[in-house]
Amino acid sequence: MTTKRFLAGFSALLMAFAAASAAAQTTPSRIRGTISAIDGKTVTIATREGSTAKVNLADNWVVALVAPVTMADIKQGSFVGIASLGTDANRTALEVLVFPDAMKAAKPGEGHYPWDLQPESMMTNATVSTVAAGGDGQTLKLDYKDGGTQTIKVKPGTPIVTFLPGTQADAQVGAKVFVGAAKAADGTLTAARLNVGKDGLTPPM
Repeated sequence: MTTKRFLAGFSALLMAFAAASAAAQTTPSRIRGTISAIDGKTVTIATREGSTAKVNLADNWVVALVAPVTMADIKQGSFVGIASLGTDANRTALEVLVFPDAMKAAKPGEGHYPWDLQPESMMTNATVSTVAAGGDGQTLKLDYKDGGTQTIKVKPGTPIVTFLPGTQADAQVGAKVFVGAAKAADGTLTAARLNVGKDGLTPPM
């Protein structure tokens, strides 16, 4: 992929994140599963819960590939999204999303709030202020808006991923996806972006 196409892909992702953030002000629905059908206007997902979700695709919908990275990719100043369990005094990561540098200035989803990856899990989208090594992994201190802070341990083996620009062709039957969809009053679901696991990866978010 050329640099121009790469930057254009991230530009499209940023616009999709903005649209998703606006949609989140209504009633968001997070869908995790496998694409069972897609025609460019709608996508049908076999969800992890065993049900089926049909999602309308917005005009000019985009794909973000979810690709693995390592702990070495998390540095002071990185903007991350971490799903975690525990208390504010003892919080452990379930997964870490490292936002690409081209996206971190927008600070998508910044804050600390309930998440539905597992019961009682939380999501923290924040800037890494310190990275400290320990006997059982790394500990990240995160800062977010309005003076918020969290300290989260990332143990060895915790899934760590990032976003890469994808194409609509990457959203094919059998692909593993994580989708944040806007849910209308009549129950209709609409999404501007599909997060697709690269090379068969299951998005851990």
